[in-house]
Amino acid sequence: MYKVFEALDELVTILEEARSVPMTSSCVVPRGDILELLDEVRDALPAEVDDAQDVLDRKDEIIGAAEHQAEQTVSKANMEAEKTVEDARAEAERMVADATAHAERLVADAEARADQTVAAGQAKYDDLVNRSQVEADRMIQAGRESYERSVEDGRIEQQRLVSQTEVVQAAHAESARILDATADEAARQRAECDEYVDSKLAEFSDLLSHTLRTVGKGRAHLRGAAALSSATGAPPGAAPFDYTA
Repeated sequence: MYKVFEALDELVTILEEARSVPMTSSCVVPRGDILELLDEVRDALPAEVDDAQDVLDRKDEIIGAAEHQAEQTVSKANMEAEKTVEDARAEAERMVADATAHAERLVADAEARADQTVAAGQAKYDDLVNRSQVEADRMIQAGRESYERSVEDGRIEQQRLVSQTEVVQAAHAESARILDATADEAARQRAECDEYVDSKLAEFSDLLSHTLRTVGKGRAHLRGAAALSSATGAPPGAAPFDYTA
């Protein structure tokens, strides 16, 4: 773009320093130099237009890269969430299995102790039936109460361990939070990318519009000067033109 402005500056300098035609506002300019500079402007413009097209093409590339990164982030978050839930589920199943096995052991031990107690009481009862029927009944009742307490303790322990499966619910909540945060981050990155590309396109649009207006005014002014010279018979020329408009 520097070549365009440099050529336009040279055009302005030539017009400002051109020899004036007496009794008119026209001037004599070297047609060859003017045409050469206009050719340079014309040759320089397509490169800038190509640069603008490159930005347009790169917009799709930037947006595509951002969307790909967002998809990767969401996919990674999904895999992490699934792994977290799976680990929590496995841990909960392991804890339930341990609790069940422990409770079964407690019940089995209680039953064994109860059987032993009942057996011992029954044996004692047989031995002491003649001496004390009341004492034998008391020992049998004590054995039964001990059995019931042991079974109840086993059931309470089983319920306590099973209740720890709430870890699974906490894992589901954490996975939902990760997915929401990932979606918000992907939307924010896409919005920043669109805003950046739009600002760059606006800058190129303003620059190209200004350049095209300047070149159009310069050409129109030169055509007007040529027409005036043909009508008056004076050499081709034109009054100085302000190319900075």
